[in-house]
Amino acid sequence: MSAINNGGQQEVVLRPASGMFALIANVLLTLVSLSGFILALYKIQEGVPGPWLTICIAFGIYAFLLAPILFAGLRVIKPNEALVLTLFGRYTGTLKEAGFFFVNPFVVAFNPASSSTTSGRLAGEPAPAKGGPQSLTLPLVNKKISLKAMTLNNDKQKINDLLGNPIIIGIVVIWRVVNTAKAVFSVDNYTEYLSIQTDAALRNIVSLYPYDASDTVDNEKSLRGSSREIAERLREEIQAKVELAGLEVMEARITHLSYAPEIAAAMLQRQQASAIIDARQMIVEGAVGMVEMALAKLSENDLVVLDEERKAAMVSNLLVVLCGSKDVQPIVNSGTLY
Repeated sequence: MSAINNGGQQEVVLRPASGMFALIANVLLTLVSLSGFILALYKIQEGVPGPWLTICIAFGIYAFLLAPILFAGLRVIKPNEALVLTLFGRYTGTLKEAGFFFVNPFVVAFNPASSSTTSGRLAGEPAPAKGGPQSLTLPLVNKKISLKAMTLNNDKQKINDLLGNPIIIGIVVIWRVVNTAKAVFSVDNYTEYLSIQTDAALRNIVSLYPYDASDTVDNEKSLRGSSREIAERLREEIQAKVELAGLEVMEARITHLSYAPEIAAAMLQRQQASAIIDARQMIVEGAVGMVEMALAKLSENDLVVLDEERKAAMVSNLLVVLCGSKDVQPIVNSGTLY
């Protein structure tokens, strides 16, 4: 066997005997014991002298007592599964290698996260009628620990950001068990522990950032604009909290982000106003540049000589045309300029 120590509870990886060899040997010995037991009973009934009573008792003990106990030591482990074994309350090791093995028949698999029960109907059973008998409640208990990458998708939370604005946020966490001994002995239920620590870390991280970056602060990180950086920091904080439980947080991602319903309408108007102001600012900057270019071209080619008053009128007209939100109707002057 080999040992893995990640701090705290030490994980011992077992290398047990082959289950197929133990199964074949036990079956053969059981058949021999049954045959010897029957033969001894026959000899005893015939009154043949000899140690047939002792032989009968010995074969009977193995066939009817020891053989079933030895069959209880056969365990099947699938890929990416583990089985934490205890002997009379003492941790003996973990089966992590896939295969068919034989272990001490008196060891007990331990997994506190499997104590929940699930109620439901049997396959193919119709739903009970209203007022009729209820469906059967089946306890679904699995002592094996999955080593696969799993997904945690907690309910969305309402949290105040750095500016005190209530927001609705949801995250998904990809995680797996890396130390089975820590997972079952260091915490009561490692799945619930991960869920609670994820909610606590999310609330802590969100309160450090605003929903949107401010225009007055350069390179300010926000929940909406810096989702990758915040998700990585969130993963690191969750990992630090669940290290005790022997879990590895592989990835954390924000799946939902919005303002709370009570301020969503006001914040939408604010975003619309900000977008309108930015668009108008761009339009005005472009219009001023076009007016400057028009005046420069007219002066350069000596097409029209305008005094200051006429230049001001021309600038006003061009700005109205370029900055207006609706199409303008030109008025053609058929008389003289002055």
